[in-house]
Amino acid sequence: MIEPQAPLMPTPAETARFWELLEAVWELQGPEANQARRTLAHREPTAEPFDTPDEVWALLEVVNEALDAVVSNLQEHAEVLGAEDLTTFDRVVERLLYNVDRADIHSFTDGSDDGFLYARGFILVMGKEFYEAVDAEPGKAIDDAECGEICYLFAHAHNRRFGDFPDTGSGITRETTGNQAEWPD
Repeated sequence: MIEPQAPLMPTPAETARFWELLEAVWELQGPEANQARRTLAHREPTAEPFDTPDEVWALLEVVNEALDAVVSNLQEHAEVLGAEDLTTFDRVVERLLYNVDRADIHSFTDGSDDGFLYARGFILVMGKEFYEAVDAEPGKAIDDAECGEICYLFAHAHNRRFGDFPDTGSGITRETTGNQAEWPD
C-alpha cells in the first residue's frame, strides 16, 4: 500500500527568501513608495488609508511597477530560478494567501470571491510588514485595493518557461474560502 505524502509546507528559509525578493523589488520603487506602505502598516485599524481614492490607484500603479520588476528579474535570471525555485516561490505565495483567507479580513475588503483573492494579493505584495499588520489586525486591510497578478505570478512564470504549472504539493488552495477553518458557517 502506498502511503499518501504529507502536504509540503514552505520552510522558514523559503518564506524569508520570498520576502527578501519582494523587499528588493520594493527598494527599487523609491523612498516615497516605501514610506507609503510602511504608513499603511502602522496606521490605526479602520483609519482611512489615504486622503483621496486617487492615492489608492497611484499606489496600485507602483505595485504593478514592482510586479513588472519581479517578472523582469525572473526573466533576467532564468538560469538562476529554475523549475524548483519557481515551484517553491509559488508554494510560499499559496501558503501566505491561504493564511489570510479569513472571514475577519474579508469583512474589511472586497466582497466577491475573486475580489477577495486579489485583495489578499494586495496584502501580500505590500510586503511582510503590511502582511503581518493585517494578519494581526484585520482592520488594517484596505477596501477596494487589489493585486491579482501576484497570486499566480510564479505559477505563470513556471508555465511560460517549462510548459506546465507547478505542483506545489501543499494540499491547499489559494482560492477564497479554501481555508475553511477561518470561515464560520
